[in-house]
Amino acid sequence: MSYCKQLGPKGKDKVIFATPEDHKIPSKIKLPDPEPQPGLILPNGDINWNCPCLGGMATGPCGVEFRNAFSCFHYSTADPKGTDCFDLFKTMQSCMQKYPTLYKKDLGDDDDLAEAMEASEKETAKLSSNNPDGDHK
Repeated sequence: MSYCKQLGPKGKDKVIFATPEDHKIPSKIKLPDPEPQPGLILPNGDINWNCPCLGGMATGPCGVEFRNAFSCFHYSTADPKGTDCFDLFKTMQSCMQKYPTLYKKDLGDDDDLAEAMEASEKETAKLSSNNPDGDHK
């Protein structure tokens, strides 16, 4: 037969000792459904730097340069979008060229970055259509 023992300061931890017989009975515990994970753009319009779709580009030796360039592109109101971010992308590219083993791809032809930027543009357009004032915060 199983039993519980309270441990820790003020008994805040509970240890359950189960027998082999206890494990033969199917569990009756129902876990809550997982919360949906945000994509590249958070509901408030901010960039989700933890999105796996960025492939870790927001961290590492050129993470700051990447975040600066990508933020500029995401919030750009220039026509065409992002044309006001050229210098930031050039700075990012220069940084990445210093780490060729880490950033192996041809920097002028990064499909993943282009896809992430395209997704950012679509999310921005979708959020703008839902919020006619254009407020992101």
